Amino acid sequence: MKKKYVLVGTGGRAEFFYGSLAKDFKETGELVAFCDLNQTRMDYANKLLEEKYEHHAISTYLSHEFEEMISKEKPDYVIVTTVDRTHHTYIKRALELGCNVITEKPMTVDAEKCQEIIDTVHKTGKEVRVTFNYRYAPHNTKIRELIKDGVIGDVYSVNFEWALDTQHGADYFRRWHRYKQNSGGLLVHKSTHHFDLVNFWLGTTPETVYANGGLRFYGRENAEARGETKFYQRAHGSEYAKNDPFAIQLEENPHLKAMYLDAEKEDGYQRDQSVFGEGISIEDTLGVMVSYKNKAILNYSLNAYLPWEGFIVSFNGSKGRMEVKVREQSYINSGGDKADEGALAEKSIQILPMFGKPYEVEVVEGEGGHGGGDPLLLNDIFGTPEEDEFHRAANHVDGSMSILTGIAGNISLKTGQAVKVDKLIKF
Repeated sequence: MKKKYVLVGTGGRAEFFYGSLAKDFKETGELVAFCDLNQTRMDYANKLLEEKYEHHAISTYLSHEFEEMISKEKPDYVIVTTVDRTHHTYIKRALELGCNVITEKPMTVDAEKCQEIIDTVHKTGKEVRVTFNYRYAPHNTKIRELIKDGVIGDVYSVNFEWALDTQHGADYFRRWHRYKQNSGGLLVHKSTHHFDLVNFWLGTTPETVYANGGLRFYGRENAEARGETKFYQRAHGSEYAKNDPFAIQLEENPHLKAMYLDAEKEDGYQRDQSVFGEGISIEDTLGVMVSYKNKAILNYSLNAYLPWEGFIVSFNGSKGRMEVKVREQSYINSGGDKADEGALAEKSIQILPMFGKPYEVEVVEGEGGHGGGDPLLLNDIFGTPEEDEFHRAANHVDGSMSILTGIAGNISLKTGQAVKVDKLIKF
């Protein structure tokens, strides 16, 4: 029998889910309603359903009508793709109203909200799935397989560098993510992917976290220190923005114009704010040290203004070393083809045995975003998944353990002290 789905939050990440349901999973799922605080944006989502996916328009409900939607539509699942700070509100209420939940990462943005979700899962017995598509990318699954098979023995330390470029990285500083209360900062919003990968790769969970960093490149004060004198609040209508390589011109991109510029009249949200504006409260330069319950340690860094996009990670073990380099194709969220998001430009996995000749590990990538990981994830949540020896499906516990590294890191940034993860929440 088909499962019924509703989706709340029809912004940038929503089409990834509703487009897939409408196109690829008609036999197993039925999309029945949208919910958002912006009717214009929901109307545009319905237009995409009809014109791009050849699917009929579905019912729409404003955010204050969420419970009415659940009552009328009686969905099996609620898909949550709202602003991060509101995830917990919709997750909790959906669970209490008898629905299971599929949520975009991060599951939520702080320890208090995380505890509320955990408690509600226990109280209701319903499930929460967190959509970690990076787990499903074939190269990331291969890393897990190599470690699980003991190719480099017990892993004692990991060095993990993630680079966001001046197109994708800058985008977090144009949008609602630039305010920490909305996103938890990049340590939560973005790094939750990376911390989840370490948990997934090593089969363990974090114990102690220490973080350092700050806003070093973006923001008006930093730009002034570099000698910049021309500033603007947003790109739309600005003469200065026309020559700024960091500006995004919404009116030149039909998709972004319809989703954001045309919808501003309802909620005032500006998608094209200057990355060198006032009031940015998230960091762009971060370093984190983590110790894990299996005694492994992690050195992690994230920079959001680099000339290339991707990650370099090395694993040091009792039988050797594994070195991984993945360069991803740059993109702007919702600015083009969904397959561009996480598309691979280059990848390599090299094993350096302790007493042996180094060798490359070949990985066959699939079709679709993130090296073919996106279609695998979507089939896992909407289709008929096969038995998965790597257990890539992530529940609320996995979602919690990924964000708690970043949440602990945010506390450490404030206090200058190491933070014990187990003291943040109770399962």
